[in-house]
Amino acid sequence: MTTLYLTEPRSLVKKDGDTLVVHIPADKARKTEARKVRVPLMKVDQVVVYGDSTITSPALSALLDRPADICFLTYHGQFKGRLTNGFTKNAGLRIAQHRQAIVNDPNRALLAARAFVQGKLANMRTLLLRFNRKLDQEAIQTATEAMARILKEVESLQPDGLPIDPARPQLNSAWGRLLGLEGSGSAQYFGVFHHLLKQELGFRKRVRRPPTDPVNAMLSFGYVLLMNQVASSVNIAGLDPYIGFLHGSKYGKPALALDLMEEFRPIVVDSTVLTLINTGAIKADDFSETLGAFRLSEAGRKTFLQKYEERLNTAIRHPTFDQQVTYRKAIELQTRLLGKWLTGEISEYPPFIVR
Repeated sequence: MTTLYLTEPRSLVKKDGDTLVVHIPADKARKTEARKVRVPLMKVDQVVVYGDSTITSPALSALLDRPADICFLTYHGQFKGRLTNGFTKNAGLRIAQHRQAIVNDPNRALLAARAFVQGKLANMRTLLLRFNRKLDQEAIQTATEAMARILKEVESLQPDGLPIDPARPQLNSAWGRLLGLEGSGSAQYFGVFHHLLKQELGFRKRVRRPPTDPVNAMLSFGYVLLMNQVASSVNIAGLDPYIGFLHGSKYGKPALALDLMEEFRPIVVDSTVLTLINTGAIKADDFSETLGAFRLSEAGRKTFLQKYEERLNTAIRHPTFDQQVTYRKAIELQTRLLGKWLTGEISEYPPFIVR
């Protein structure tokens, strides 16, 4: 399965039998002629629409019957919304999820939140260790040692039985410690991230809105793509994407998708960014700057999407099932494992941790 990215301006997607036909208009400025691209419908499990591309009603209906999600982004990659065929029929699973959310069962919710943080920080540390085998940087070594200590604290953290205010979970001691440890571990990671880069692109720290350098622009762009991928798996599994455990549930915030993507940020998105920069596939002239905010150019975005898809389709041995799966499949499996934990089929949610 794969994702169809509609990046060409004013593209039109129609259904022709069991095929999607993407009509791409001529562009005088780029001196390109009108063309068609045919994509077998059976291979598409998600469509990401950039800018002003259009999908006809028959094509939308066929995609929803698959079922495939349709995600809408601005031309520059800002998330606007998504179209899905709705929840599955597993109401019991969603009831269990709601019962164990932060508001209703904060102590059990902490166990899931702890696992998400553990997976995120462990995979961040592994990525640093892999790079430092060749770089042999003292700063990176120091950061990995600090992250190892932080991970031990995360793993030993236990619910304390205190009620929490979901709007201000930092006031609760157990939740406050967990969020503090996550922040400390991420600070260690991004504090040495620039040492991994073979190009000087102005990165010094993680900056989200707006991204103030090319590296942050790629990280933000990749995280939006990853969030959409995870949200699609959440919908397929029958869970509610808006009820989370680590991230507080707010209006319009896909909290559970943000929870589950934490483990995959470093090993999917960050790894993709590092590969593109260190191989020279993307350079400084692949970005534009407006009022201090950096964005990928059209050509740069296409290069990123290609490498990102390659990363999702990379095979890896799943730590729980001990079998070869792609990262794309691993995201789905982690979502289903969370569902099994919620319904009591397994005793704990095992985070996805690479070695």
